Amino acid sequence: QVQLVESGGGLVQPGGSLRLSCTASGFAFSTYAMSWYRQPPGKQRELVAAIQSFGGNTKYVDSVKGRFTISRDNAKNAVYLQMNSLKPEDTAVYYCNPLAVWGSVAVPSDYWGQGTQVTVSS
Repeated sequence: QVQLVESGGGLVQPGGSLRLSCTASGFAFSTYAMSWYRQPPGKQRELVAAIQSFGGNTKYVDSVKGRFTISRDNAKNAVYLQMNSLKPEDTAVYYCNPLAVWGSVAVPSDYWGQGTQVTVSS
């Protein structure tokens, strides 16, 4: 079955950096666009970044452009999110997800891991 395991979250001061990792199994990873979503406390889950199957194209929500970088390693069935210049508003649980639809509006699949908590606070 599909498994997604996120890691790398933690507590960091504003301006700091974290690198999130997600390892995947149970599906043809290299053929799927992959994404990172986040869910801040009391808010809906939102798309943060996405990368096409062979890494050719990426997309980001405006609030993280220039600060976050998504990448993938198809040989390791892994996707990463490098987060720099972190802000308190980046505080959320972060999830990776194999996208059902890339398109002009990304549509997530029904597969979610347990997420990893990122807390940005002084």
